Amino acid sequence: MCKDLAGKIALVTGGSRGIGAATARALAEHGADVAISYVASADKAQAMVKELEAFGVRAAAFAADQADRAGAAGLVAAVVERFGRLDILVVNAGVGTLSPLDDEAPDLAALDREYAVNMTGVAALVRAAARVITDGGRIVLVGSTAAVRLGFPGFADYAATKGAVAAFARGAAHDLAKRNITVNVVQPGPIETDMNPDSGDFAAIVKAMTAFKRYGRPEEVAAGIVFLAGPAASYITGATLNIDGGYCA
Repeated sequence: MCKDLAGKIALVTGGSRGIGAATARALAEHGADVAISYVASADKAQAMVKELEAFGVRAAAFAADQADRAGAAGLVAAVVERFGRLDILVVNAGVGTLSPLDDEAPDLAALDREYAVNMTGVAALVRAAARVITDGGRIVLVGSTAAVRLGFPGFADYAATKGAVAAFARGAAHDLAKRNITVNVVQPGPIETDMNPDSGDFAAIVKAMTAFKRYGRPEEVAAGIVFLAGPAASYITGATLNIDGGYCA
């Protein structure tokens, strides 16, 4: 395995499971020291730390809720205090809420949290990281192909949050370019995770909408994130990469 990220310090939010865990593993395989954040499962996060350390890198887990904008600076500061600096930020944590616009009793608290985690929390983390990330650093935001294609009712708010992530990244890319910091987005399509199993209610329909007729694997998304976080992607910024098996093609 190429160790092109050896000596780099990475933070992956929501890094204890799914795409976040696969990304943390891939970064560690490439030689980066990795911090992950988690909300609820401390045991699962600590197990991930042990798994990452087996790659011969340093690792740590930090409890942090991405919905808490005020806590973003504290999370970034804790990572810098532990590891000495920050070179790579992967904002992966996200939530999804099914809520048709004509629902007579929408769960407004769930919708507020969706916007807080997926949109304002993302912006807060990037702002906090921008103050300390090294020149030439990498910021990768995990969006969703829901920003450009849905095909199902009930996800207008979710799509709006993910569309905002892509727009925010394009603006942030200009703001941070003077320090050679890149800001990019990956937009996963249907990916097999515990939150989105390929046996779910819409799975058969969604698979049929892809070119490969299957769900993707978290590792396939992680590969794109690691590329954007690496030295070969130095001239890519403000870009959106769909990792979706042709779902949006």
